[in-house]
Amino acid sequence: MKKTVIMSLLVGASLFATDYSKVIEHPDASKMIEKDLLAPPKVYQMPAACITDDPAAIARGEYIFNNLNGKKAKKTPPKGLSKKTKDGKPKQYGNCVACHNIEGAKGAGNIGPDLTDYKENFIDSGARDHQFVFQKIADARIDNPDTYMIINLTTKLFTPREICDITSFVVAPK
Repeated sequence: MKKTVIMSLLVGASLFATDYSKVIEHPDASKMIEKDLLAPPKVYQMPAACITDDPAAIARGEYIFNNLNGKKAKKTPPKGLSKKTKDGKPKQYGNCVACHNIEGAKGAGNIGPDLTDYKENFIDSGARDHQFVFQKIADARIDNPDTYMIINLTTKLFTPREICDITSFVVAPK
């Protein structure tokens, strides 16, 4: 028994004494970090006919606003949206409701501004315009470099059409 314990201790000690530096990978972390960095903030021009009162576009915007991703998305997406990307991966949606409140939201967040009555309070009053809302959703870093909001168009999380749908939903009368 003593011999077995001593042998185990010697083998264990030799494992700690071995130089493993040649078998450990040392990747260039700067290349990994560079790959993960966001592109610089970008100003986007809202496409013509972006804002619409088309119920189908508003329904797509509402769906994106209230869902996280295709795999866990609630309900069937409205026409024009899919739970998967073109390459078959789950489609990442906005989950805007995690940070923002808006009419009819369930589980609305309180990190971002409350968007309830946005049209009446900001668009109709002239305090904001549709281009402002589109830009804020596309890349909010333009007017707030320290934002926690997801950078949607610069990262290609959304297409310009999807940003238009979300914008149309936010500014639509509820």
